[in-house]
Amino acid sequence: MRYLYSAFLYLVVPLLLLRMLWRSRRAPAYRQRLLERFGCFEVPGQQAVPTIWVHAASVGETLAAAPLVEALLLAHPEHRVVVTTTTPTGSGQLQALFGQRVFHVYAPWDLPGAVQRFLRCLQPSLLLLMETELWPNMLHYSQASGCNVALVNARLSVRSARGYARIGKLTRQMLRHLDCVACQSQADGERFLSLGLSPAVLQQTGNIKFDLQLGPELVTRAACLREQYQAASRPILVAASTHPGEDALILSAFAAVRKTVDNCLLLLVPRHPERFDEVHTQCTLAGWQVVRRSSGAAPGSADDIVLGDTMGELLLLLSVASVVVMGGSLVPHGGHNVLEAAAWGVPVVSGPHMFNFEEVTRLLVTAGAMVRLEQSQLLDATLISLLSDPQRCRRMGAAGQQVVAQNRGAITRVLQLLAPYLPPGGTRE
Repeated sequence: MRYLYSAFLYLVVPLLLLRMLWRSRRAPAYRQRLLERFGCFEVPGQQAVPTIWVHAASVGETLAAAPLVEALLLAHPEHRVVVTTTTPTGSGQLQALFGQRVFHVYAPWDLPGAVQRFLRCLQPSLLLLMETELWPNMLHYSQASGCNVALVNARLSVRSARGYARIGKLTRQMLRHLDCVACQSQADGERFLSLGLSPAVLQQTGNIKFDLQLGPELVTRAACLREQYQAASRPILVAASTHPGEDALILSAFAAVRKTVDNCLLLLVPRHPERFDEVHTQCTLAGWQVVRRSSGAAPGSADDIVLGDTMGELLLLLSVASVVVMGGSLVPHGGHNVLEAAAWGVPVVSGPHMFNFEEVTRLLVTAGAMVRLEQSQLLDATLISLLSDPQRCRRMGAAGQQVVAQNRGAITRVLQLLAPYLPPGGTRE
């Protein structure tokens, strides 16, 4: 089955290249460093260094991996930590988080030759795949090279499980290459088992996204930004990581909010940078006064919207919010990480489509920290109700912070699970 899959991939390589060039019209980074997609790159420093490879596809997986990468850097300073992503946005987020402390390269396309070249260059002893990043050749050749493979913070939605079940034989082959699976919840684990995963390699460790730390430097920057945006005297609605089709819904709801909360500011943050100009145009055509975050200018009293057109700042921007609307949930994308808002003590509103974060959503909704709309059309009334009731927002925010605090500890459990595959660590000097 894997041979047929590989043959098909080789046939579609020209289409993959065309797709990259097409996307680069709006985001030039897609046509840069293309050789890395084929496993061709230079390794800085010594090649014969014990290496841990962490694969995080895009922004969401990179942010999820961040606490784990920090822990690995501290516990295993003798190792080189290599982090791969598949998108420029993931790459940008990684650079913002770690700079030169990790070696970043784009993950090779899942072609046999590309994967084998990558493995020969870096010779990793451990591969950590984040969440649901399962690739047949990456798994096969990593194990064949003597590299242990772990799926960390593993999650599997009902929808994804159905998709993997359609290619059952290939899925079972992939799962056999996993030395351990650290899953987020019991439900995720049961879905992996139903696809053929051996119970012997499965452990429930919880969601490492709960281990998010708001460091002193970030808290200080957040206080400055709140003062700059006059958050103490002006309600701020943050629409985070929006996708096509959601911005119009957000702007319509914002227009309704402004009829009741006339000084409310909207901070609108599209998920992908290639959409920044498009969303800016959409806002101005709707008649709003817009300031770009990239300009560095603080919004004045006459400004209606701040367009979040910078990379790697979402966690900081969430700190100014009175209420957060989570993108990817008003359209059937599956939502994004709501724990970043909860960590700041900010109430969250989502649409009905949170299937990638079902367990987190259940915990926050049950605690009264989040509102999950049954229909996206209910957004207007929900936002008006929340923004008109600061005391309710404070109660919701406190409940969210309590949920985050009560569910920490996954990082420690994951590191204990990985200990047999890594030598005892020291302390970074």
